[in-house]
Amino acid sequence: MTSGASQGQPHAPVRTSSAAWLAGVLAMFAAEGLDVPVLLRDAGLDAAALHRQHARVPVDQITRLWQRAVARVGKPTLGLQRSLAATHSNTGTVGHVMSCSPDLQGALTHLARYMAVISDATAFTLQADARGQWLSTAHTGGTLPIPRQRVEYAMLATLMLCQWLTRAEFDPALVELAYPRPGNDAPHRAAFGCELRFDAPANRMLIASVDLRRTIPTYDAELADMLEARLDKQLAQLGQTSTASRVRAEIARRLQQGEPRREVIARELGLAERTLQRRLQEEHVSYQTLLDDTRHELAQQYLAEERHSLSDVADLLGYGDSSNFHRACKRWFGVPPAQYRARIGA
Repeated sequence: MTSGASQGQPHAPVRTSSAAWLAGVLAMFAAEGLDVPVLLRDAGLDAAALHRQHARVPVDQITRLWQRAVARVGKPTLGLQRSLAATHSNTGTVGHVMSCSPDLQGALTHLARYMAVISDATAFTLQADARGQWLSTAHTGGTLPIPRQRVEYAMLATLMLCQWLTRAEFDPALVELAYPRPGNDAPHRAAFGCELRFDAPANRMLIASVDLRRTIPTYDAELADMLEARLDKQLAQLGQTSTASRVRAEIARRLQQGEPRREVIARELGLAERTLQRRLQEEHVSYQTLLDDTRHELAQQYLAEERHSLSDVADLLGYGDSSNFHRACKRWFGVPPAQYRARIGA
């Protein structure tokens, strides 16, 4: 989906997750003793629609579902059990192509490449470290605060998928969570099996180099090629292969370091700046529009989370001057950031 502006107003894509992944989450809810039909009704979701082929669910509806599930079960560690995460996660074709990879590093590279098929509201990134690779998870595109249980379940499901792919039991070297330490962190330590750091800048886990080199017994290069072609087609149908979508993703990744210049984004995408400009023109969108749209989308997410102060949000959006952030919010939301935050109840 290509982004543009109408009468000067930002226009961001509607972020969604696959109904297949959500079906796994619902099965986990049922295993935790929740009444799934009631949850779906309360969250405004049509149970029948979830069974349609390639069905997608808007990110805020999924957030409301998790919020209601946590409230109903009265359990702050909903889903934080290895057996649940191993049994009920459903990565579909993405999981199949991961299983055809030669080793865990290759499988995680496939996951990063095709994450949008599972959810284009989730950014899954790999970052090299002297000890291995950081696997970072971030949600974007919603206007509601993401319950920590949703993030922690997704991270644990990824860990259990890694174990299943390699047929080996291993723990991360370290897990960092961008949430306060709970009163009792024993369930978290049992789930992840490693040192935990809370109130971190991001939600991520460190997989050691020795584990990244673990071979996958179901490796099949020919089948991987076939599955990649199928997934590439799905990415195209979701609008994830356009130059605009690639630019937006790269802008979001770099904003915390300050406002990214067009030439920097072009270099990261392996393009000459003039080539990038020409391709965006062909898609009827400008770099400045994409920058503004991305900031607008992320501002909704950050302002919904109480843990970010207004100055933090300005920094996260790459604004060197808070006054520019305030003016942008008045343009996006019609009110300054503090009033917008009060309006959404954050």
